[in-house]
Amino acid sequence: MEHLAESGWGAGTLGCHLARRLVQIGVRDVFSVPGDFNLTLLDHLIAEPGLNLVGCCNELNAGYAADGYARAKGVGACVVTFTVGGLSVLNAIAGAYSENLPVICIAGGPNSNDYGTNRILHHTIGLPDFTQELRCFQTVTCIQVVVNNLEDAHEQIDTAISTALKESKPAYISISCNLPGLSHPTFVREPIPFFLAPMVSNQLGLEAAVEETARFLNNAVKPVLIGGPKLRVGKAQKAFKELADACGYPIAIMPSAKGLVSEDHPHFIGTYWGAVSTSYCGEIVESADAYVFVGPIFNDYSSVGYSLLVKKEKAVIVQPRRVTIGDGLSLGWVFMADFLTALAKKLKRNETAFENYKRIYVPPGIVLKRENDEPLRVNILFKHIQEMLSGDTAVIAETGDSWFNCQKLVLPENCGYEFQMQYGSIGWSVGATLGYAQAAKDKRVIACIGDGSFQVTAQDISTMIRCGQNTIIFLINNGGYTIEVEIHDGPYNVIKNWNYTGLVNAIHNGEGKCWTAKVKTEEELKEAIETAKGEHKDSLCFIEVIVHKDDTSKELLEWGSRVSSANSRPPNPQ
Repeated sequence: MEHLAESGWGAGTLGCHLARRLVQIGVRDVFSVPGDFNLTLLDHLIAEPGLNLVGCCNELNAGYAADGYARAKGVGACVVTFTVGGLSVLNAIAGAYSENLPVICIAGGPNSNDYGTNRILHHTIGLPDFTQELRCFQTVTCIQVVVNNLEDAHEQIDTAISTALKESKPAYISISCNLPGLSHPTFVREPIPFFLAPMVSNQLGLEAAVEETARFLNNAVKPVLIGGPKLRVGKAQKAFKELADACGYPIAIMPSAKGLVSEDHPHFIGTYWGAVSTSYCGEIVESADAYVFVGPIFNDYSSVGYSLLVKKEKAVIVQPRRVTIGDGLSLGWVFMADFLTALAKKLKRNETAFENYKRIYVPPGIVLKRENDEPLRVNILFKHIQEMLSGDTAVIAETGDSWFNCQKLVLPENCGYEFQMQYGSIGWSVGATLGYAQAAKDKRVIACIGDGSFQVTAQDISTMIRCGQNTIIFLINNGGYTIEVEIHDGPYNVIKNWNYTGLVNAIHNGEGKCWTAKVKTEEELKEAIETAKGEHKDSLCFIEVIVHKDDTSKELLEWGSRVSSANSRPPNPQ
């Protein structure tokens, strides 16, 4: 108990209890923006030695940082103030919801005495109604609690955190501004450890799903296995590898699952993304007579404008809590990891489709060449980024052409990889890079960000420098919203050019470690990378890469035209 008293845990206040719970679930850094309704709460979070408060430049970036942190740590947290802060962070929390990330979003709320009165408060829209923020969060969080009395606070906080972890979705907790410093018997005792009940499959349902799937796949001639983004929420990466090792099928990933499946696996064949799949992968998947999709999300982006050549009757769809076999059996309360582990023991090894892949595969044979002092091309840039990757690095890919260029990177074992494909919010990567780097201190983060996206969230480069991070940011300056250009062009896709290195130097302002470079040729790029890896290995390194506005990946050209076609379909006849 001495340690607890020294740490402030024995103080028995609501604020100390919340801080203790965050530490117990694995949060070490909380991203925040102060406001008068959360200041006392922030005092209590700072008092907890196991927590580090990271002040961000705005709430949107604080939310993005909690998203990036949750990707690396399994859970993240941010703290904002009532309504003006809550509505500002809302977009980031919606993105975390779409990507199945447990982010604990804590808002400082009105004084408990103001509830039930007819008072109008500041930071509101001028009505005596305190529920606007709550109602907005109801659609983008799995649980919402308003803590405005001490008696229920302990249970409300624990229920919210437990639900977020079980559902792998964000939670919203509002705490009245006059409560964090108050004691209550539920907080005073020696801390009760946080407990999360295990989730167990329905045994009969599991057995039936495994038996039917094994029959379905063992009768197939050339089955394939495809990993999807919900492998993370299913906590099934290890089980997926067990199945991959046992079955002998070729292994592909959906684009948003990159980084969740080992690309070192001997049967890994690349990214399945319909018409923009990596070489020879799409042909193998779409010609298979059976495919197992583990944790897929089929949307207009991942399906390239609804153009995938896959058929439901040939597919086994494994979701975190449900298995569906072709047009037949669909069983719920069957958990992904349990199912994959059990299925691995029942499948006959079948390497037919993988042998087909080896027969048709032609390795890339043409070395990229360029003239001396030739303007830098994007494919040359990514050739050098590929050479930088190792198990000690992680890649963050911003929405835009970086989706496609980074997708072609071959990830070494343990190399991290994150991007936000389902929600696709431009500017996400700046905050996410801040949060991921703060959580994964054993990795050097390499972020690939377009100029248009960077302009949305540039400020929190400041926070990266303040936190002493050594991320390498490649700012790809092609003069506009290139991904939108390829979907539908117009004058709105052109943006004002900034002196990006000058901006970062101004933000640096001589405080902390930061180094910038502007490169226009391959020689300059190579020199900048060597400097970032050597002399400035402990600094934030910002490398602005100047490329032609029409220098895009061929995949973006194909993808953009198909998404444009899907967007422009005329209304169905009435």
